[in-house]
Amino acid sequence: MRYIGNKTKLLTELENFLIKNKLNKKGSVFCDLFAGTCTVGDYFKDRFEIIANDTLYFSFAISNGKLKYKKDFFKNLGFDPFDYFNNYYTDNYKEGFCYKTFAPTVSGRQYFSDENAKMIDFIRNTIDEWFDEKKIDENEKYYLIGSLIESISKIANVAGVYSAYLKIWDPRATKKMVFIPLETDKISKYQNEVYQEDTNELIKKISGDILYLDPPYTTTQYISQYHVLETIAKNDLPQVHGKGAHRDNGNQISNWCKKGNVHEEFEKLISNAKFKHIILSYSDAGIMSKEFIEKTLKRYAKEGTYQFKKIDFVKYKSTRAVNREKKENTKNKKHYEWLFYIEKKQDPQYISPLNYIGGKFEVIDLIKKNLPNQEIETFYDLFGGGSTVSINMEAKKVVYNDINWVVRDLLQKITHDEFVDTYKYIEKTIKKYQLEKENKEAYLKFRQHYNSIEKGSRNPLDLYLLICFGFEHQIRFNSKLEFNNPCGNSGYNEEMLSKLVSYCCKTKSMNIVFKAMDYKKFEKDITQNDFVYCDPPYLMSCGAYNDGKRGFNGWDELQEEELLNFLTRLNEKGIKFMLSNMMDRNNKINSRLKEWVSKNQYNIIKNKKITVRNRQNRHEILIINY
Repeated sequence: MRYIGNKTKLLTELENFLIKNKLNKKGSVFCDLFAGTCTVGDYFKDRFEIIANDTLYFSFAISNGKLKYKKDFFKNLGFDPFDYFNNYYTDNYKEGFCYKTFAPTVSGRQYFSDENAKMIDFIRNTIDEWFDEKKIDENEKYYLIGSLIESISKIANVAGVYSAYLKIWDPRATKKMVFIPLETDKISKYQNEVYQEDTNELIKKISGDILYLDPPYTTTQYISQYHVLETIAKNDLPQVHGKGAHRDNGNQISNWCKKGNVHEEFEKLISNAKFKHIILSYSDAGIMSKEFIEKTLKRYAKEGTYQFKKIDFVKYKSTRAVNREKKENTKNKKHYEWLFYIEKKQDPQYISPLNYIGGKFEVIDLIKKNLPNQEIETFYDLFGGGSTVSINMEAKKVVYNDINWVVRDLLQKITHDEFVDTYKYIEKTIKKYQLEKENKEAYLKFRQHYNSIEKGSRNPLDLYLLICFGFEHQIRFNSKLEFNNPCGNSGYNEEMLSKLVSYCCKTKSMNIVFKAMDYKKFEKDITQNDFVYCDPPYLMSCGAYNDGKRGFNGWDELQEEELLNFLTRLNEKGIKFMLSNMMDRNNKINSRLKEWVSKNQYNIIKNKKITVRNRQNRHEILIINY
């Protein structure tokens, strides 16, 4: 049948992709999470164990019919249902829902001829009667419903989808419907599973070898485009409305078809996927950009496994889309289908949405590898900064703390607000102030707006945008807490969007609290079941955030001495801690730190990777007391 996004033309490409990456092992568990008409699952069911899913009931029925078909169907029925229905006289069958709702004589609607509507009603009602009388089993019922949907597609008076009927009868719609078997030319060799669930709920319950994703890629809602087929398949006699007799879509409106929502759905799906290999089909005309998809997938990919392929593709076009292309003179524009692939790593690392000075993304693996082998009750990140360490820790509770309360407020807002609201606010504000890369005039106007608002009333997302469009993404304030970073040569882009949605989804899944306190005030609350991580400003380096001229306390020898004494007291209480710091830089040694480590016989873990910042080498170390 004709179906938006049907992958029949891409099956060979997909198969070659599997063979190239040696993923064609027989018996592998292959999940098609957006199955549609089950074209992909049906094609591979003779070599893989298939998991198919779709939120639409008629797709669920088709997938069951194709994946669970057996040659001995209808033995208990005792006759061929296709011969029976094709030879049954239905002219007097006038009480059916389809005849009264989708045919012209009663409703004036022209989805089907009167004759075909009566036949559809009779077949669909009889299927339910046979099932209730136990003449057919559940799989046979789905096979017959799927066959009916297939048959309907041959005589429907529509342009391809069912959002509306044609005003003039298509010649094929005037022909008598023939009830034909569901198209499937292979027999399943394995026990397949079929679901009708929300993708991001189902992904938490299943696992396997290959996850194939073919989500909706435009704002087109499938439930609206195929409402007639959904109503016939369910046979639930719904209340309908409007000229097209649409059913109430309820909770079947897909977030994959809405900007902002789709980015969150994609992030959650990849994060929760318990599959070794992930393949994504998407269109260059889709809501998500190639850059966003790439940045998201690479974050979860084993190093060197990311692949991308662009394929010429003739996409489905609605009448509205065709008219728009004529108007915009883009009728001959080429369209492409994208194929993405990663092998997913077991322990992905998450990154702060802020390009924070001193961020620890490059040493997260080292930090996690050297944590104590115990269940941590509360993980204290006392100098949280951009929060990269906080969001990568496993503990019953995580406490993020930073003396810089404006950053705390920003991270807290990103966490607590719905991501789609954050997304919409950012898009709206960028448009309102015409913020763009290197637009100094617009940037300064927006910065002035931010600084003109009382400190406690500023929207933290405005600060986020100032950071995005500011010089080197720095977070700089003057002593009056006015943001004073100049305009930069960058801006808000797809990589930053990927970080933003990732952070939002990750923190929402955690028990994390955000504080902006003097770290020493936590001492009375920390117990031996907790763990303390400290990443203070380094005496061996100096950044805008620790010079004491930005409206926040600076960092000097006195501050460092207080921290070392604080950690000494924790050690005396049997509390484990980890301190990030530098012992030496450019032939200068932090002698006080070296003496403290030696006196207490703490362990030093050296980062073998030398990071280069401001054209100077940084030999970072971890100091632990266990």
